[in-house]
Amino acid sequence: MSVREVGIVMNGVTGRMGYNQHLVRSILAIREQGGVELADGSRVVPDPILVGRSEQKLRDIAHRHDLTKWTTDLDQALSDPSVHIYFDAQATRAREKAVLAAIAAGKHIYCEKPTADSVAGAVELARAAREAGVRNGVVMDKIFLPGLRKLKRLVDVGFFGRILSIRGEFGYWVFEGDWQRAQRPSWNYRAEEGGGITLDMFCHWNYVLESIAGPVRAVTARSVTHIPQRWDEKGAGYDATADDAAYAIFELDGGTIAQLNSSWCVRVFRDELVEFQVDGTEGSAVAGLRNCRVQHRSATPMPVWNPDMPVTEPFRDQWQQVPDNTAFDNGFKVEWEQFLRHVFEEDPQPFPHDFMAAARGVQLAELGMRSSQVGRRIEVPEVSG
Repeated sequence: MSVREVGIVMNGVTGRMGYNQHLVRSILAIREQGGVELADGSRVVPDPILVGRSEQKLRDIAHRHDLTKWTTDLDQALSDPSVHIYFDAQATRAREKAVLAAIAAGKHIYCEKPTADSVAGAVELARAAREAGVRNGVVMDKIFLPGLRKLKRLVDVGFFGRILSIRGEFGYWVFEGDWQRAQRPSWNYRAEEGGGITLDMFCHWNYVLESIAGPVRAVTARSVTHIPQRWDEKGAGYDATADDAAYAIFELDGGTIAQLNSSWCVRVFRDELVEFQVDGTEGSAVAGLRNCRVQHRSATPMPVWNPDMPVTEPFRDQWQQVPDNTAFDNGFKVEWEQFLRHVFEEDPQPFPHDFMAAARGVQLAELGMRSSQVGRRIEVPEVSG
């Protein structure tokens, strides 16, 4: 069995997501397990080259994990003939230029979403990658979470019947940064740096909704900035110019209605940081990051509205847990493995999470923000490019 190392430029690994989920829990974990096995029995082992702006941070990470390859010069990293893949986890505003440079260098591309901060930019990246003949993929981690994988299992076996509605709640309180350290980077709250929860989360909701019930055909949204001032990593106050909450109604193929609230200004009173309730003619489910509970039509109780009496129904106890039935690996790692197979197998399966899929997510975010600005429902056209 042949084993070969493949160079991967990893840009943005000094950030929280790039370091924790992509470097440590994905690429280094894949190296530790001996790489990814391809269809012909051979294996590819990722060899990361760390890229970022801070020489000290890169040196510290490399030392911590016994890595030897790092640089602050992206062009130098892309010129390395041993590099096959460019990965980008930078701030959104920096991504488009770097990805175009990697495409021009002939590298296959895997990157975080959103791929750009406009649908025109996202479509341009898809076109450039297609014309260059490079394989491309985008991180769509939510559908690789255990809870969402269980939910998709229910969809695939027809558990819901006709899906009527989807309701989702996502978010938590992100501290302002004055008396308690903020747990998200300050650029997330600056529109001029590509921040904002609509651009961030609607890209997620687009592929989640496509996976559960089908494409989004119309959106009505309200994006707001609830907290207008925050404090950055150095303790300096700044004006929060980006939206920190978004409330939306999505109309899907087949008449399904989805209502999703996204907020960095909400205190959690639910079992998980994100939860989706799917209601259908034959059954319902509530899925989070890890768990999924169901209630079938045949086991649905008959609640009676009586505001004059205490609640006696144990509503949560009337739902059944969906078993794991398998060992769920880290969702980011699972998608990395799929993308590595897509790049290195001779006759790969199509990779559904590509730049055009990402462009649909950016489009939904753009239309959501427009809906909020003009105060009306907006239809979602097909993306072409």
